[in-house]
Amino acid sequence: MSSIEITKETYLHWYESMLLMRKFEEKAGQLYGQQKIRGFCHLYIGQEAVVAGTMSVLKPEDSLITAYRDHAHAIAKGLTPNSVMAELYGKATGCSKGKGGSMHMFSKEHKFFGGHGIVGGQIPLGAGIAFAEKYQGTDNVCVCYMGDGAVRQGSLNETFNMAMIWKLPVIFVCENNGYAMGTSVQRTTNMEDIYKIGLGFDMPCEPVDGMDPAAVHNAMDTAVERARKGEGPTFLEIRTYRYKGHSMSDPAKYRTKEELERYKAKDPIGVVKAAIVENSYADDAWFEEVDKKVKAIVEESVKFAEESPWPDPSELYTDVYIQSDYPFITN
Repeated sequence: MSSIEITKETYLHWYESMLLMRKFEEKAGQLYGQQKIRGFCHLYIGQEAVVAGTMSVLKPEDSLITAYRDHAHAIAKGLTPNSVMAELYGKATGCSKGKGGSMHMFSKEHKFFGGHGIVGGQIPLGAGIAFAEKYQGTDNVCVCYMGDGAVRQGSLNETFNMAMIWKLPVIFVCENNGYAMGTSVQRTTNMEDIYKIGLGFDMPCEPVDGMDPAAVHNAMDTAVERARKGEGPTFLEIRTYRYKGHSMSDPAKYRTKEELERYKAKDPIGVVKAAIVENSYADDAWFEEVDKKVKAIVEESVKFAEESPWPDPSELYTDVYIQSDYPFITN
């Protein structure tokens, strides 16, 4: 039973937030084609329910850390679409001052700690953030996302072991979209039920329907409640699907059109819209208003990025070292 009730307002917020994620990513893909955005660019289209269902459980003081498919996570955690789009452009007004680009969104203010380009690199960092919260005596948690390819990294095993020994307040989330770049899960493991990795550490673990934010919310709610009580980590394998390729350079020829259409039939935005309509939570006018609002937000983010300045060349030498707030850590 969920301790945080799913209400009418929850569904309305899910729809609006997921639509913003979707439209933002669609615009990012369009701008990449126009060479307004350069470098790597990994879109989140299709996976929006994972973040939406997580955020309806967390509080602002909780931390999030993820891999390089991070635009939607950043926006959901409170970063403005303007600052995210500007970062994609490499502009000085971006959330990482134009230095991180698509894969390295960051905001200390919103407790969003990346955006990491190294596969699996964020896994031990997520445990470290959780350790800091426990050390400081808070009841805050850290949600650490990874892909199905990242669970093959050796650091996961070391991190899971330490997290269980120290009962760290971290929720490890495998966003299993079926493919590590272009390689299917079936070709990379003898155990396709990824959540079972947690069993080797006696870590609570389960599979979750990642196309339904309600299922994500309920699983995350249980995990977060355990963590806040000091009962340690949870490992969730949230089964989702990306409608686009691994990155903008990936034509995704390794999967069939039938497979793609099968998952599009259970589009998470469509799932939430159907629930809203079925329960008479909103009418057509509301949907039209939200669509208009989201479109305006995305267009404003593009205008903001276009008009923002490039970083000054001197910025190459800043943020390399930083003065710590802790007296026992020196430069």
